[in-house]
Amino acid sequence: MAAIEVEALCRTYRSRTGIVRRRRAEVHALRGISFEVAEGELFGLLGPNGAGKTTTIKILTTLLLPSSGSARVLGFDPARDPGSVRQRIGHVFGGDRGLYDRLSALDNLRYFGDLYRVPVREKRQRIEELLELVGLKGRERERVETYSRGMRQRLHIARGLLHDPDVLFLDEPTIGLDPVGARELRETIAQLRAQGKTVLLTTHYMYEADELCQRIAVINGGVIVASGTPAELKARVLDRTVIEIETFGVEERTMARLRAVEGVVTVGSETREQALVLLVQSRVGVELVPTLLRELDGTHVGKVVTREPTLEDAYVELVQA
Repeated sequence: MAAIEVEALCRTYRSRTGIVRRRRAEVHALRGISFEVAEGELFGLLGPNGAGKTTTIKILTTLLLPSSGSARVLGFDPARDPGSVRQRIGHVFGGDRGLYDRLSALDNLRYFGDLYRVPVREKRQRIEELLELVGLKGRERERVETYSRGMRQRLHIARGLLHDPDVLFLDEPTIGLDPVGARELRETIAQLRAQGKTVLLTTHYMYEADELCQRIAVINGGVIVASGTPAELKARVLDRTVIEIETFGVEERTMARLRAVEGVVTVGSETREQALVLLVQSRVGVELVPTLLRELDGTHVGKVVTREPTLEDAYVELVQA
């Protein structure tokens, strides 16, 4: 039996649009998605903002009813048997909410242990084990208001694991963390996988998904556009070379000329510090660089770098298709 089963899941929101003439509108957050997560698997759900990731998690964690389709968590239907699902899952979301700042981490865990009905004789040992797991041992008597964001997120994970759930939902747990805090949190998540926990992770950080997830589903516009292992998704673009060209201002007509160059598959851009970096995917390889630079004649160009494509390159192609 799969730990999580989703079949033809749909969710439609009804809203009103317009200022003078108000009219009803339907927003299709999920359009019949299907996937499975095996027991003990760390599964990634990736997608842009508004793609349907959080809606999916809300349905699986009993916080939202689906419009149609079905979902099962450890064999239980979140819509029809929410109590059985809640007893067996943990939910950790990104951000600072969900903790009592004026209490210590220890008092927070004691309080939530009572809410989760953790037996008294087990609670102390369970809290000790979790503090060790998330790296807060020795800091548990400090008030949470003195904690860094990374420490708060690790305490969130400890809170979500208090009742020893079989399935853990992590909704963008590393959002807003500094590199050191994010790395420590990823190490904690990797330990959960080693312990055999089933984890469903949503994240915007592709290197994080590549490092942690055994399988990934990419959702866009309420539809799953691709799924597989990180290696399988990267294989979609392995026949290409990515050329990064640092520039300082490029007109749209110049971008159009780059896209028209023979051998170019896609052209994108991103801002890094004060420079605009063009990301050109090519099937030709490094030999295409002189041609691209000729098309950029008159534009101030900095360094040019070529590299192998990453999961992020595959992801961008999938969601922009």
